Amino acid sequence: MPRILLAEDELAMREYLARALEKSGYDVVSVECGTEAVPLLENEEFDLLLTDIVMPEMDGIELARHCSKVSPRTEVMFITGFSGVVLKAGESVPNAKILSKPFHLRDLVLEVERLFNRESFGEVK
Repeated sequence: MPRILLAEDELAMREYLARALEKSGYDVVSVECGTEAVPLLENEEFDLLLTDIVMPEMDGIELARHCSKVSPRTEVMFITGFSGVVLKAGESVPNAKILSKPFHLRDLVLEVERLFNRESFGEVK
């Protein structure tokens, strides 16, 4: 079962996303900020880091950069409600998928499924 680390500072959104991904068969560990995610990335294996971009303490872009250093096999997907940060995220982590809020849960689940199907068939990023 693929493991997802979800970093989202809004409690309602974090619970909503985690529940939808768990119902779709994923093992989800959720945290409210990047600084909580760092030790998990350093000590555990995750297939996907799903992170909000704008968060207190450590933003999602900084978290994704750290993830690429300590867990280079972990895929990254950004979620954001701020269109102005999308370009910065794309420049910083060019292979990451970016979903802009609001999005339908079905769209999130489909993007995650596509990502894992691509990996399982050995497609090159």
